[in-house]
Parts: sequence; C-alpha cells; structure tokens
Amino acid sequence: MAWPCKKSSLRDHLFYRFCNGLIDFSYFQYLKNELLIINAYTMKRMKKAFFIALLGIFSLTMSAQDSGFGIGVIFGEPTGLSLKSWLSSKNAVDAAVTWSAIDDYLYVHADFLIHNFSIIDVSDGKLPLYFGLGGKVGFGNDMSIGVRIPIGLDYMFSGAPLDIFVEIVPGLTIVSDVGFDIDGGIGIRYWF
Repeated sequence: MAWPCKKSSLRDHLFYRFCNGLIDFSYFQYLKNELLIINAYTMKRMKKAFFIALLGIFSLTMSAQDSGFGIGVIFGEPTGLSLKSWLSSKNAVDAAVTWSAIDDYLYVHADFLIHNFSIIDVSDGKLPLYFGLGGKVGFGNDMSIGVRIPIGLDYMFSGAPLDIFVEIVPGLTIVSDVGFDIDGGIGIRYWF
C-alpha cells in the first residue's frame, strides 16, 4: 500500500520513500552525518571570520591610541560590542561586533564619522551631532554586505571618561538580498 501523503518538503519526501521501502534507515543516518559536517564547517568559517574582523577592529583602534579610544556596548538592533577612535578633533572611526536577534546574524560594521559640536550647546560636557558613512558585513545562513549612514547624538561627560550615544542608521544591503533597513541603538563607552 502506498503512503497517502504529499511530497511537499524534503522531510515528507524522505518519509514517503522510507515508508514505501525505497530507502532504508542507513540513508537517514548518512544525511544526519552530512548535515553535522556541513554545520561544523559553517561554524568554523563563521568563527574564523569573526576573529579576523575583531582583530582588524582592534588593530584599527590601536593605531589611534594617542588620540584616545573608547570601548563599550550598544543596545538595540543589533546589540554588541562598540569601539570608537578619534582621528582628529571632529572626525572619528567607530566599529562594532554585534548580534541581530531579528535577523539571527552576526554583524561587523565600521563607520567614518563627522561630529558637529556647535549645533547643540550644553552647560556641562559636550553634545555633538554626528553623521557618517560606513559598511557592514553580516554572517548567518549566508553572508550579507551593506552600506550604513549613521546619524546620532553623543553626550561626552566633562568629569568622567564616559560617553553615552544614541543613533539611527539607515542602510542598504547590496549583497545576498538587496533592500533598505534601519538599525538603531543606545550605548555607552569607557574612554582610555
């Protein structure tokens, strides 16, 4: 008697073939082993890419240590480790290694930022508006590459080596899927 199910998915197809005696249990064991090998290979590639990106980010910040650099966290979409290094009195480079819970992706991004200290005047500390241009790379089921345009505010305390920032980042993904997205977050950094 034939199995009365539709072959709508790979699982249903394999179950159909198994029930009709077209394949035996050893085939399922073979598929399971192949999937484990593929998953292990993908994880090794993701770990290697993550550590290479992290090493690149740290080497970028180390080259500008004489101007100071900050390290902290950013919460939002995505959430993770945030780094920033000043290149001059108004220009900086920031970078992050983050995890997106929505996309289930590991993101690495870097931005060139221009700060304007004269738009918002505060009595204590500094509150520059910043904007810039950067790029991002995402690692998940596939790899994505995109362009970022960060816009934000960065409050710099006068008596403590801390800053708090909030940003919104329109972006365009150009590799894997083409599309617009918006990231955003709030964060804090400690300055060395």
